[in-house]
Amino acid sequence: MSVVQRKLKYNHDKLQKRLRRNVGRAIADYNMIEAKDRIMVCLSGGADSYTMLDILRNLQHNAPVKFELVAVNLDQKQPDFPEHVLPEYLDDLGIEYHILEEDTYSIVKRIIPEDKTYCGLCSRLRRGIIYQFAREQGFTKIALGHHRDDIIETLFLNMFYGGKLKAMPAKLLSDDGENIVIRPLAYCNESDIKAYAEARAFPIIPCNLCGSQDNLQRQNIKRMLNEWGKQSPGRIESIFTSIQNIVPSHLLDSDIFDFHQFSENTDYIPFSTEDWLLTSQDSTES
Repeated sequence: MSVVQRKLKYNHDKLQKRLRRNVGRAIADYNMIEAKDRIMVCLSGGADSYTMLDILRNLQHNAPVKFELVAVNLDQKQPDFPEHVLPEYLDDLGIEYHILEEDTYSIVKRIIPEDKTYCGLCSRLRRGIIYQFAREQGFTKIALGHHRDDIIETLFLNMFYGGKLKAMPAKLLSDDGENIVIRPLAYCNESDIKAYAEARAFPIIPCNLCGSQDNLQRQNIKRMLNEWGKQSPGRIESIFTSIQNIVPSHLLDSDIFDFHQFSENTDYIPFSTEDWLLTSQDSTES
């Protein structure tokens, strides 16, 4: 083995260990995987989901509990989608998999104007199909390939465009209470995932539906964060850490913190919002 080859192998092994450590830590912190879990690994054909499957299979051999992995891909019938790529890759791995075929592409194109973002409707349709299949097949967990950067971008998307302090949870119980969604890559950097996918030569399949749209809100957020990262190294890490260190009493949401619970007057009876608004109006009129 040449010096260059040894260096490449060293860098690859170091990167794989970092990803393994981050995934293992996320699994432990949020109790993502339990004994006898049957996990649907959602495989899109992108770098994130390939890396997730690869690292989970790697961890599976030495994990403290036994669990099952099944790869699932949703073929949304996008034009020129290379249908052979994923089956060939998964056959070579020797892993159980399912390819679901649902023409959500035509639905999205018919309903959403070309100058609007497809992602919202596309993700809702995809989520509904995946949830239903998970119930039918008895999966205990659904693993998605969102990483740390996705979580931070979602935080700012919700702040800037939705007026909510909300990101992506590492573990989520679906609204119907029947599916548990996990994000094993929650602690992993996008740059590490891209480097790992390139080193492993995963057969990447680009998304030609939403990927062809320019000036998406998420892309604007990504550019902003990239600039912040260049200007102030460590800022992105600090933002992510802050999501894990919430202080409700120092925010302004009275639904999650009872600001009426402490008062110098022990006989104080709190007025309603309507009472104070009415008082304010009376004062203005006088």
